[in-house]
Amino acid sequence: MSDVKKLGRIGGFTMGFYLLTTPIALGIGIGVAYLLQPGTEGLMQQDMEGYEPNEAPPVMETLINIIPSNPVEALASGEMLQIIVFALLIGFGIAMLGEKTKGLLDLARQANDVMIWLVKIVMLLAPFGAFALIASAIGELGWNALESMFMYMLAIVLALFIQMIVVYGGLAYFWGKKNPIEFFKGFFPAMAVAFSTSSSSATLPVTMKSAEENLGVPKQISSFTLPLGATINMDGTAIMQAVATIFLAQVYAVDLGATELLTIILTATLASLGTASVPGAGIIMLAMVLQSVGIPLDGIALILAVDRILDMTRTAVNITGDATASVVITRMEKKRGETFDEEKA
Repeated sequence: MSDVKKLGRIGGFTMGFYLLTTPIALGIGIGVAYLLQPGTEGLMQQDMEGYEPNEAPPVMETLINIIPSNPVEALASGEMLQIIVFALLIGFGIAMLGEKTKGLLDLARQANDVMIWLVKIVMLLAPFGAFALIASAIGELGWNALESMFMYMLAIVLALFIQMIVVYGGLAYFWGKKNPIEFFKGFFPAMAVAFSTSSSSATLPVTMKSAEENLGVPKQISSFTLPLGATINMDGTAIMQAVATIFLAQVYAVDLGATELLTIILTATLASLGTASVPGAGIIMLAMVLQSVGIPLDGIALILAVDRILDMTRTAVNITGDATASVVITRMEKKRGETFDEEKA
């Protein structure tokens, strides 16, 4: 896309769209979790003995503290929000300096490839560990643990369904002027691949093909919005993190007030910017959200065993959000009288 002004406008609309739908997804997840109450209250309350949860700071303090005063200290202490903000600033700096920082960019890409490889190794071994952990949990807690996990899965699937049909379908219809049935039918091939691979990045070629050929999205738009969405737009993952946090709060009998709920929305929104588009990455970033409201990380063992199935469904939702943004932005640009040269991207 050679028109810098048009690129800036589309980029602004895209970021705004993604930052709008993620809090909506989190709100839906929190609402469904409180409605269904998936966690048996106090199921693991005995594990809280001797555990002193950190009180969630005020939202304004959280916003102020995301700016790292010492990036090295943030890395050493695991302050994920500060790390994400620092990484974003480094990324902007690399982008602005261009060829001068090519070596640093290559190093970052290589480090990213190594970390993704390590995550894949961990996720290959995770089912064995999850089986042992869940067997231990059922042995200690009884069948209530299985019932709670079933309700947890139901809550996530219901929230994903609402996000998919109501939010994306509504946005595609009202803002994108696209029939929801035609929208979902046209994008179904990409959704099927996303469901099978659990990876937004691996699905990207099919996502772009479906958006361009079936939804009428110009290549100039899809080549920008869809790769960006595969990297930072994780509404399905945000829903999982919201439901999982409420679920584990109920399991551990931890009270969450308005401040804690706002902290969850803020933290999970920022976490979505730093979540890798590979299988299992969302469960890793969940630890940051749990820490922000003082919930023991040991609770992740309860949900790890069923996360692979849920990962498949939420990846399909993630890429559908990207396609919705593309359809809406296409409509907005055409309404402005913009034309697109399909030979250029």
